[in-house]
Amino acid sequence: MSLFRLLSSLAFLSFVLLASCVKQEETQDRTGVGQSATLDKSSVSTEPYIVVLGIAQDAGYPQAGCHKKCCERAHRDPKAKRYVVSMAIVDPKTKQRWFLECTPDFREQLHDLDKIAPSENSPGISGIFLTHAHIGHYTGLVHLGREAMGTKNIPVYTMPRMEKFLSTNGPWNQLVKLKNIELRKMTEGKPVKLNERIRVTPLLVPHRDEFSETVAFRIRGPNRTVLFLPDIDKWDRWKTPIEDVLKDVDIAYLDGSFFANGELPNRDMSLIPHPFIVESIARFRNLPKTERTKIRFIHFNHTNPVLDPKSDARKTVEKSGHGVAKQGEKYTL
Repeated sequence: MSLFRLLSSLAFLSFVLLASCVKQEETQDRTGVGQSATLDKSSVSTEPYIVVLGIAQDAGYPQAGCHKKCCERAHRDPKAKRYVVSMAIVDPKTKQRWFLECTPDFREQLHDLDKIAPSENSPGISGIFLTHAHIGHYTGLVHLGREAMGTKNIPVYTMPRMEKFLSTNGPWNQLVKLKNIELRKMTEGKPVKLNERIRVTPLLVPHRDEFSETVAFRIRGPNRTVLFLPDIDKWDRWKTPIEDVLKDVDIAYLDGSFFANGELPNRDMSLIPHPFIVESIARFRNLPKTERTKIRFIHFNHTNPVLDPKSDARKTVEKSGHGVAKQGEKYTL
C-alpha cells in the first residue's frame, strides 16, 4: 500500500471515530444519558418506559411577563425553553400511551410524544393521570373539548376531590357531559392496572389543596419502578418518610421547585411551601450513594438557577449525587 493511501485510510478512520463520539455526546445531552447509568433511550426495545415531557413549574419557562435575568436566556434562545412538568408512560408492545398531568403545554407535549412514540390511531391516548388541581397540572384538558380535538371518552384518572372539581365546575364539566373525557376515580394506595405489565399507584402527599387533594404516582413496570412526585409542601409534613418511599423505587422524580429560600424576594415563600433543593440535599446527605443517585429533581420555577446547566446550583446538585431531570429523557420500566 502506498504511503498516500495509508494516510488517507487513517484520516478517514479518525473522522468516523470523531463523528461517532460527537453523536454520542449529542444523544447524552438530549436524553440525560450519562448523568445516570439507569437512564436509557429505549429506542428498539419492546419494554415499557417513561419519557419526561416537561420539567418546569406550572407557568413554564420562561414565565409570562418575566423579563428578568432568570428568563432572559430562554427568551433569547428558544432551545432553552422548557414545558410544564409532565411525563408519559409508553408500552411499545401494546401500542399504548398514558399521560401523567395534562398541562398548558399539552399541545406541544402530545406532538413531542408523537415523534418519540408514534401512535397508529389519533390521538393515541390510553389515559391521563392527574396529581391535583393547580393550573399546570390539569388545564391542558381544554384541548380535548369540542373547540379543539373533540376526543371521545379519554379516561382521566382522578382522586375523589379532583373528580368532584372537574364534574361540578365549568368548563371541565362540559368535557364530562359531552363525553370528551371519562372520569375514573382512584383510591389512595390502590394500584391502577394499565395492562399486564404496568400499574400506577396514587400516594397522598401534603400540599396546598384548595380545590383537590394532591398525589404522587408510583409507576411499576415488569422490571423497574418510578416515583413521580412533582409537588409537596415539605418532607417533614408527609406522614410517610420519603426515605422509605425511595427504598421501593429505582428512580425518583422529586419536587425541586426552588433551589433555596429568598428566590422570590418580593413574596413570602412560606405561603408557597416546597422542599428547597438545598433542604433535600441536606436531608439526603447521609443516604447511601445507591439511594442518592435515584433522585432527579423536577418541576422547576422559572427563578430556579438549576435551569442553567452551567450554574453553580446545577453543580451543587450533581456534586451531591443527585440529578436534574431533562426534557426528553427516558427510563425503561
